[in-house]
This record gives sequence, C-alpha cells and structure tokens, in this order.
Amino acid sequence: MKDSLGQSEACLYLKSLSDKVGGMLCCRSPPNKYKRLDTKLERKMMEVKKNASRESNFTSVNGIIMRFPQIKEGLTDVRSVFEHYDEDSNGTIDREELEKCLENLKLQLAEKEIDDLFYSCDVDGSAGIQFKEFVVLLCLIYLLMAHSNTSQTTSKIGSLQLQATFDTIIEAFLFLDKNGDGKLNKKDMAKALNEDSKEKSPARITRTLFKEMDCDRNGKVSFREFLFSLISWVGIDSDHENPVTES
Repeated sequence: MKDSLGQSEACLYLKSLSDKVGGMLCCRSPPNKYKRLDTKLERKMMEVKKNASRESNFTSVNGIIMRFPQIKEGLTDVRSVFEHYDEDSNGTIDREELEKCLENLKLQLAEKEIDDLFYSCDVDGSAGIQFKEFVVLLCLIYLLMAHSNTSQTTSKIGSLQLQATFDTIIEAFLFLDKNGDGKLNKKDMAKALNEDSKEKSPARITRTLFKEMDCDRNGKVSFREFLFSLISWVGIDSDHENPVTES
C-alpha cells in the first residue's frame, strides 16, 4: 500500500475491497436475532464516546485505511488462542468450547450473554465460530468488558498489542459515528468520507460502502456489522485460511 492515499483513491480502494468480499460475511438470519446484542453495543459505544478523554487520532477515512496493515498484524496472536480452544481441530469453536474458552480467560458472562455472542457471531448458522467470527467475538467482549466500570480483569483477553488493536478499531468506529448514537448511517458515512478533504466523495461510493456493512439492510450499521466488514477489508486469513471452507 502506498504511504499516503488521496481521498478519492481511498474511496476507490475501499470500494474494490467491498467488491471482493461481497456478501461473504453478510448476516443471513432475521434482524431480531441480533437486536439485543446490538442494542447493548449501541449503549456501550455512546458511553465510550461520551467518556472519551481526548480527541480522536483519526481525521479521515484515509487515516483508517492506513492502519489496515497495523490492525492485521495486531490481530495475529488471536490465531493461537483460537487453535488452542478449537479442541477437535475442525476449524470452528462450538458452544461448549467457547464456554471453556471464556472460563479460562476468566471472563464471567451470563449464559444469555454467551448465547447472544455465540449466535450473533455465527453468521453462517454452522453452530460453530470460525476464525474471523472469533476475532469479532473477542473484540465485542473487549468492548463490553474493558470499558466497564467494574473491576473485571481484561488483560486475560490477550496481549497488550491485541488490546491496543481493539482500541484502534473502536476508535475508528467512533470517528465514523458522527452523531454519537452508537451506530452508523449513510449521513455518517458521507460526512466521514468527505472530512478533511477538498474533494467530495461520489454518493455511489458512500452507498456501496454502507451497503457492504449494512448486512441486515435495516438502514443502520452496528459495531458488530462494522467489525465483520473491517476484518475482511484488512485481509484477516488471506495468508492463512481455515481448514474449513466458508460457505
């Protein structure tokens, strides 16, 4: 990737990524399957944005794109965690294996919370969490627990590099969430794409990117949906594919 990208180049770059990944990680289940978790994520994002103690490190979408290699590198150690808890080495973590994983990480979640996370991240309905889905799941847990006011230990979720990477991803979403309501809409995307630029992004680019992220086509993008798109855009697994082929 070039050291710097113009705003139009950045938009075209994202569009090409969108075309490549298509609906690969698009949600295939009714929207109400995700409603409870997404509502909780919205509240948490609003809380984090309200309590932010400094200005965002991001001033443009281009700045987010330039972090893609860093984000990909920061997520590499998730692979060893995934393989450790994939006890039968079938390329997926089932509900029982996930519960063991959370117990060993000392993450105390209610059964309902575990169910919400498991079924919301199992986007293909395979009754198992594949690697990319596991990355999303860990980031969701990190958001919900690391930014709480409890004494819950979060260092167990991974290395300091991984936690810093999750913080970068959360900050990217908050930059895009211009009205601070914990979710993205087309107006948010248009404003973010044109921020810090003299060149206005074509409306079709905004529509294409938003459609890619808006899996359930409800006119808004939750942090969960944003994560699935971002994981594909940064190229997670492009060099090391799971033994199980995605449908």
